[in-house]
Amino acid sequence: MTTARSTRTEKFRRLQGEVAKPTKKQTMILPLLAEMTGSIHVGLAAMGVGIGVGLTGLGMATAVGRNPGAFTQVLVHGILAIAFTEAIVFYALFLLGH
Repeated sequence: MTTARSTRTEKFRRLQGEVAKPTKKQTMILPLLAEMTGSIHVGLAAMGVGIGVGLTGLGMATAVGRNPGAFTQVLVHGILAIAFTEAIVFYALFLLGH
């Protein structure tokens, strides 16, 4: 005599066995996913750098607007900040390894 619990357990085990087997469709998409995830960090780094450079420029414009006499100091610090921010993309490209 089988109970409802043992029937559910057998059904669960059977479903787990079916899920564990890779199908042809899954094996074809794995190389594509590996290639996409291997390069996605460069895109994210470039997007972050674009946002960072934009915010740096916004801060520079605001600072010079409030104190026009500090233009030279703001420009020097802004250029250094932009250079350090853009270095992140170069690190990401260096880690790409292709």
